[in-house]
Amino acid sequence: MPQKSPSLPQKNRYRVFGNMALVVPKELDELEKPFSLHSPKPFEIRFQVPDLRVPIRGFLRTREVGEFLSGALAGAMTKAVLAPLETIRTRMVVGVGSKNITGSFIEIIEQQGWQGLWAGNGINMLRIIPTQAIELGTFECVKRTMTSAQEKWKQIEGPKFQIGHVNVNFSLSWVSPVAVAGAAAGIVSTLACHPLEVLKDRLTVSPDIYPSLSIAISKIYKDGGVGAFYAGLSPTLVGMLPYSTCYYFMYEKLKKSYCQSKKKKSLNRPEMLVVGALAGFTASTISFPLEVARKRLMVGALQGKCPPNMVAALAEVIRDEGLMGLYRGWGASCLKVMPASGITWMFYEAWKDILLVEKRIL
Repeated sequence: MPQKSPSLPQKNRYRVFGNMALVVPKELDELEKPFSLHSPKPFEIRFQVPDLRVPIRGFLRTREVGEFLSGALAGAMTKAVLAPLETIRTRMVVGVGSKNITGSFIEIIEQQGWQGLWAGNGINMLRIIPTQAIELGTFECVKRTMTSAQEKWKQIEGPKFQIGHVNVNFSLSWVSPVAVAGAAAGIVSTLACHPLEVLKDRLTVSPDIYPSLSIAISKIYKDGGVGAFYAGLSPTLVGMLPYSTCYYFMYEKLKKSYCQSKKKKSLNRPEMLVVGALAGFTASTISFPLEVARKRLMVGALQGKCPPNMVAALAEVIRDEGLMGLYRGWGASCLKVMPASGITWMFYEAWKDILLVEKRIL
């Protein structure tokens, strides 16, 4: 049998094109072969979503967020308990119905039933949650900022000027961080949440005209546009400034004095309740005439006789009811403000302990 000669490795291949034959290198010939099923893919794109759980959890555990949430929760719990007192107080301040607490309470029960005591409480809850959160959060933030600024100012001894033979030293030591923080808290929260206050008062005073939140929004906008939701903003700011400043200043001052006298670092829950109630009583008594004028301006349009400004509203009250008219509803206001203030501080400090100290939830 004829033996086959051993085949030599074929390095090149031939391609015939008509009458011509071309030599194709093996490497180029291999490139023309289709990819096998097991060959790797030329490109592979992968998308990976970043894990945001850690930064989000870190953000929620910051001090500012904890104070903000504590204020919101404290405000919601307080308003849910004290809504009937808020309804009676608002009716007495604006001059609707009876002039005493008992008579106003009976009128509401007879006309609207027990649910009338919670008239407007839905919008009141929607109002108080952001209001209290912004107010207490702003207070804590501004107080820390002012305290830090005072400490830095003391270290650099502040700027000094010389006028002739007189040396003038500027200092921030006379400024109370608590008072400044209290004023800022009241102003910021009022600017942010004033439309909700207007809606709450309309729903409380005239539930027959404004039976629901959607109808109230529609009617107010139709009557006065967007500006109607800010009716009484100027007197509100004027009245809020002394109240908020005095309220926070008195709470911090009473708390500090009591702790120093008892040689303790912090108040317990009953002590917070009492100190907060005293702070609310003092602030409400000082600023109550401005509160009466503010309420008259905000709901005056309902009775067809809205005073043009706060001074006119105060003059109208004095002319119609005398000086005692400036404190009409003061008893109901204190009955509402004192427990509300005490309960708010008690709940606020309790939630701060849960969210910031124990960190049981976040």
